[in-house]
Amino acid sequence: MKTIQLLKTASGIACVAFALHVNAQTNSAAPSSASETLGQHVDDGTITTKVKADLLAAKDVKSTHIHVKTRKGVVWLTGTVPSSDDKAAAEKVVLNVSGVDSVKNRLKIQADE
Repeated sequence: MKTIQLLKTASGIACVAFALHVNAQTNSAAPSSASETLGQHVDDGTITTKVKADLLAAKDVKSTHIHVKTRKGVVWLTGTVPSSDDKAAAEKVVLNVSGVDSVKNRLKIQADE
């Protein structure tokens, strides 16, 4: 159990470090779509990284099967969680991340096997 928490913590730190590195870089890469500027693309990537790190660090969310995508400040959550409490807690965590305008929570409750 301590190993899992250690791995979650290490992953969170790595995600935050990556986000800071991406945010600090300046390059002339083309944005991913015609209507999106490079600044928006970097901001969305940073938000996604922060969301993933916060979900990993949250004690009340089992986040190993949650996928995160961000587009213009809107965060999309997909994947599976064990309970409706995890689904609600995940959304709450995401809404507390700076830069998130809204959440499209498409998480599915995992069926008991």
